[in-house]
Amino acid sequence: QVQLVESGGGLVQAGDSLSVSCAASGGPLSTYAMGWFRQAPGKEREFVATISWSGGATYYTDSVKGRFFISRDNAKNTVYLQMNSLKPEDTAVYYCAAGRSPAIRIWDAYAYRGQGTQVTVSS
Repeated sequence: QVQLVESGGGLVQAGDSLSVSCAASGGPLSTYAMGWFRQAPGKEREFVATISWSGGATYYTDSVKGRFFISRDNAKNTVYLQMNSLKPEDTAVYYCAAGRSPAIRIWDAYAYRGQGTQVTVSS
């Protein structure tokens, strides 16, 4: 049973950068596609970014393209989300998930899911 734990969230100002991490235990992440999702207060959880098991393919939602970058270190069993030029509308709880394909953007389709880390961007 793979367990995922997110970390690195916090309070930042608009325009700042922040990196969040997702560490896995209980099994190797190297065979899984990984995804980041987020949920803002009062809104549905939404897809942010995914990365293939090798790191060779990445996908982003339009609102974060060019600002956010997903990466992974399979040797460390960790996935990262580098967030640059943060905006107040990026405020949300950020979740990571492990699944079969990076093309899947549906939270419920991911087999393993973390508990989230809060990112708050002040204006």
